[in-house]
Amino acid sequence: MAKQHAPATLRNRAAIADVLARELPTQGAVLEIAAGTGEHAVFFAGHFPALRWQPSDPSAEALASIAAYREDYAGRNLAAPLMLDAAAPESWPIEQADAVVCINMVHISPWEATLGLFAGAARVLGASGGPLVLYGPYIEAGVETAPSNLDFDASLKSRNPAWGLRRLEDLDRVASEHGFERSSRYEMPANNLTLVYRKRSP
Repeated sequence: MAKQHAPATLRNRAAIADVLARELPTQGAVLEIAAGTGEHAVFFAGHFPALRWQPSDPSAEALASIAAYREDYAGRNLAAPLMLDAAAPESWPIEQADAVVCINMVHISPWEATLGLFAGAARVLGASGGPLVLYGPYIEAGVETAPSNLDFDASLKSRNPAWGLRRLEDLDRVASEHGFERSSRYEMPANNLTLVYRKRSP
């Protein structure tokens, strides 16, 4: 069966949608990077009918799952999924977006994917002022990391040494190199954060 299921999606989608309602533009195109199963894409497209939701992922299995969920979606604002590798921003098959959303990718991918994410987002957002919204667990200077997140970090690194929770200051540094600054930080359930980056004013 093409449809895949990520249990965390059902637990976090409402909380993420509350933040997106504050940060996304009222209309336009939202590019979702690493859309995974497609469950978030369907939920957010339904939640924000005035926005065109564009899911993407580098995995053929994920793309098939997204397409299967899309077949059951009654609205018209959910685009067909695109094959897109965050680590290769020069080959992203999209030229422009009004917002970029990336959920639970940064820690489950090599650091090169995060570097590419900021580079690609800088290009497709241009001077629109649109947000780059990241969700997931992070390590924050001066803030005690939850034991569950430390365990998760160790588990990720045991699966792939290139994975693991990233330090917030490292994300902020890469963001700055591409003209972004962090405009918002939201504490989320289960020791996660939502981070919002926007282009600095000229």
